[in-house]
Amino acid sequence: MKKVEAIIKPFKLDEVKEALGELGVQGMTVTEVKGFGRTGGKREVYRGSAYVVDFVPKVKVEVVVAEAIAGQVIDAIERAAKTGRIGDGKIFVSPVEEAIRIRTGERGEDAI
Repeated sequence: MKKVEAIIKPFKLDEVKEALGELGVQGMTVTEVKGFGRTGGKREVYRGSAYVVDFVPKVKVEVVVAEAIAGQVIDAIERAAKTGRIGDGKIFVSPVEEAIRIRTGERGEDAI
């Protein structure tokens, strides 16, 4: 199993959710997050004073999927979240040793 975490622009969430649904991904965790990458944030002026907004609002989408479809899931997220502009986000993939559905006790891929 693989855990796929994507940090994306908030307005792209519905497109990503739809793309994952088409692949049969049944569950996901979504968290509102803030951060910055290479650009280090953006400069804004408020009441005549310039300041740097270090943290940009983003959305983090987390899904755990069978290793067999991980590549398709990554491609779907990349296509759905891409705008071609700075700040489109990142995708991180990591192995998952075990998954357990608490209610039923199912383990492994049966639990996801």
